Amino acid sequence: MHVGVDSFVAAVTDPRSGRRVGPEERMAHLLEEIELADRVGLYSFGIGEHHRPEYYDSAPPVILAAAAARTERIRLGSAVAVLSAADPVRVFQQFATLDLISRGRIDLVVGRGSFTEAFPLFGLSLADYDELFDEKLDLLLRIRASEHVTWSGRHRPALTGQGVYPRPLQDPLPIWVGVGGTPTSFVRAGLLGLPLMVAIIGGEPRQFAPLVDLYRQAGAQAGHPPERLQVGLHVFGYVADSTRAAADTIYPGWHEMFTAVSRERGFRAPTRAQFDATSGPDGAFFMGDPDTVADKLRRISAQLGGVDRVSIQMTNPRLAHEDLLRGIELLGTEVAPRVAAG
Repeated sequence: MHVGVDSFVAAVTDPRSGRRVGPEERMAHLLEEIELADRVGLYSFGIGEHHRPEYYDSAPPVILAAAAARTERIRLGSAVAVLSAADPVRVFQQFATLDLISRGRIDLVVGRGSFTEAFPLFGLSLADYDELFDEKLDLLLRIRASEHVTWSGRHRPALTGQGVYPRPLQDPLPIWVGVGGTPTSFVRAGLLGLPLMVAIIGGEPRQFAPLVDLYRQAGAQAGHPPERLQVGLHVFGYVADSTRAAADTIYPGWHEMFTAVSRERGFRAPTRAQFDATSGPDGAFFMGDPDTVADKLRRISAQLGGVDRVSIQMTNPRLAHEDLLRGIELLGTEVAPRVAAG
């Protein structure tokens, strides 16, 4: 099981000084975080895509290009690219170019995103939510399979044999499908034989076992070999020298972040009891000292029938840069080796 980091590049208020970190400084910090993840041997670093004031990740390919030029080994990717609101031709061109810059270290994870701001921003209707993704994923896969594409659909002008360039170094460019909890999304990925990235942001990870089984069954019925049906997890978490230190460091930002989301969506405000339950042995939040996090990763992998990779999202609006660097260091030097050792 490979271990990596995802970032939503959140705007940060320094918890010690109360100073709001500006976007230029935050970007500089982000590149330091990615460079450190590379040095400590983490497998991957992913950048999300949001179009909201509290995040600076609306243009992931630009960030990933800067990261590719500063790193040597770590795989880089989207977490996730909101394909429904994008042009698949441009998405493929951008990530193929990134693949060349990085010398073959790019993963393209596509999904519909957990927020909806991209739809009105780009003139799209939420009524077409499912159809947009299906159609655009079909086109993206056709572009990956063939340099010249003939295709037509409802939401984009037809292609009549035009070439799409450049072609990536990796052949084929890895394309993962990011999913939440919708069974049809798991089945779609299985039928297409695409690797699956499951976003787990609440509940108990083991509850996803039937959906992962559904994905594998659909893939097997479609004739795809088991090795193509990879499963990855995108989860929230944080690693510190002790579990108490991890909780004390991460809770203020967790509370701020989920309070804002709950207010938007009409949910009850989160409580410390919820945080403690979510961070416990069966919860969705992978938080604690290195032994605690490594044990939980191994246990959840077994509950889901085997997991190929886990990306821990440590973005937090109250997490100091030095604390995030320490979390990345511990994840790479302490957690990942424990997981690899089994």
